[in-house]
Amino acid sequence: MRLADFIELNMETILSEWETFARSLLPASAELDMAVLRDHAEQILRAAALDMRTSQNRREQAAKSRGESEHSQHAPETAAETHGLLRATDGFTLKQLVAEFRALRATVLRLWADKCEPGPDTLSDMTRFNEAIDQAVAESVDFFAAETERWRNLFLGVLGHDLRGPLNAILLTSQLLSKLNSGTPTSKLTARLMNGAERMKQLLDDLLDYNRASLDISIPANFACVELAEVCEEEIELQRAVWPENAIELIAEGATQGVWDAARLKQVLGNLISNAAKYGDRGAPIIVRLEGRDEGVVFSVENSGPTIAASAVKSLFEPLQRAAHGDEETERTSLGLGLFIVRHIVRAHGGTVSLTSENRKTVFKVNLPMNAAAHSP
Repeated sequence: MRLADFIELNMETILSEWETFARSLLPASAELDMAVLRDHAEQILRAAALDMRTSQNRREQAAKSRGESEHSQHAPETAAETHGLLRATDGFTLKQLVAEFRALRATVLRLWADKCEPGPDTLSDMTRFNEAIDQAVAESVDFFAAETERWRNLFLGVLGHDLRGPLNAILLTSQLLSKLNSGTPTSKLTARLMNGAERMKQLLDDLLDYNRASLDISIPANFACVELAEVCEEEIELQRAVWPENAIELIAEGATQGVWDAARLKQVLGNLISNAAKYGDRGAPIIVRLEGRDEGVVFSVENSGPTIAASAVKSLFEPLQRAAHGDEETERTSLGLGLFIVRHIVRAHGGTVSLTSENRKTVFKVNLPMNAAAHSP
């Protein structure tokens, strides 16, 4: 008997063994009923049987082995994809998900071998069945991983949001103590408390922005008419206090008034200056250039220091990435989200950000349209 026919004729026996194995996957399966434990197993098996009956040439077989089989992006989810998503929701682990398919493969082949004598098509049927199960595993794992990542990002977002309440209380209290104890020995202690709370607030803000971007929620921007040169000067004054060893200079030319989100662009500039101070030569000057043009403005942050390899430039804008030459303190206090957030804020303004690094000089350049509200995605 051909394997595809055997699967359809012995569906209940196979599903019963699937259910028994799924029930052993504790603790996720403890409270699940038969329908949930058998979730989409029958559809996965029928899809495998249909695939085995479909003609396939060598080119199509090779494409399938590379995960390049045709599957319309606009088509409904396959049974395997939905199964992976639901197993993630039900609390199964990735190892348990893969084990289900491993057990299914073994069950089908064992039952078939026990009841049917080998024939001329046995090897071909086994090959096609293994291909179909491998395809189902790939689809299921892909959706399982995506759903797990989504829930992880939601958790981090909720955590970051809920921590802001007690952190704001710490900040407000420390600011009040600073005013009351100005000029006393305890003023230095309250200053440390304020600096630590501000650092925590910055990390939480970065975490929340990262989660918004990871969940495909654009970083919000409140556009208004602003003078960018003044915005940059205000942020640079703050950064000079943070990095007293570095001389931070602003060079502004041309018309720099436009429609942007001042707070977000301060965040961009602050991240770029911090990046230059952390990874550039210690105590080296940092130059901020701002140039107004007819089509928009360009501002850049330039510092001297180790040249960044061309192969590493693209990855620096990815989350949880840091320059390889950061010091121990930088590695300990940085989440590696700064440049990732910079890129998303610039995109929210309809602009671009780029990096060049050569001859021990690194320059981050940001191009912005004059009216970001009209160019925002």
